[in-house]
Amino acid sequence: MLEIINSDLESAMRHDAAARNKFEVLLTYSGFHAITMHRLAHFLHVHNFKMLARIISQLTRFFTGIEIHPGAQIGKGVFIDHGQGVVIGETAVVGNNVVIYQGVTLGGTGKDRGKRHPTIGDNVMISAGAKVLGPFVVGHNAKIGAGSIVLKPVPPNATVVGVPGRVVRISGIRVDDLDQTLPDPVTNDIASLKEQIEKLNEKIEKLEQEKKN
Repeated sequence: MLEIINSDLESAMRHDAAARNKFEVLLTYSGFHAITMHRLAHFLHVHNFKMLARIISQLTRFFTGIEIHPGAQIGKGVFIDHGQGVVIGETAVVGNNVVIYQGVTLGGTGKDRGKRHPTIGDNVMISAGAKVLGPFVVGHNAKIGAGSIVLKPVPPNATVVGVPGRVVRISGIRVDDLDQTLPDPVTNDIASLKEQIEKLNEKIEKLEQEKKN
């Protein structure tokens, strides 16, 4: 356990330029506190002390603003930066050396049973406000852009942005054939109305021709 906690401290030092030393992280970083308390809650959860685990989880949420279900599996060296509003669901799996920023949700869609939450690979970065929803895998070394809503699997080494999330780079190479246009319902409705008007005009013309004949 001490080895894992030390890896979490080292991750904070590595990813946060404002962190001056491990002692400061240990005392003042809410993300580190949330991860550490989660490890205790998860231990109790898997040993069937589920009520006590949930109590610890809710107390941690109250003091840090970060909610991690005791059933979630968190790897080593995970760093939650700032952390306010982070939510990690019961069946989520987070790999090693993952960086999670404020407002991130690793949640479900409400449509699945059993495994409902995402599996995050190693060395993944999930930027502020991103929502990763569903029981799919985000591959190793992937990056999720701020505010993105990810609803399907992400390949390794990919960069995902947008709503819904789309892969824009893989291993630093731009995905050229990506269609990044979003549907415009107003334009679609206007096009549909034009099509219906044209069909009506054709019918009117046919009726007028029949009358003349």
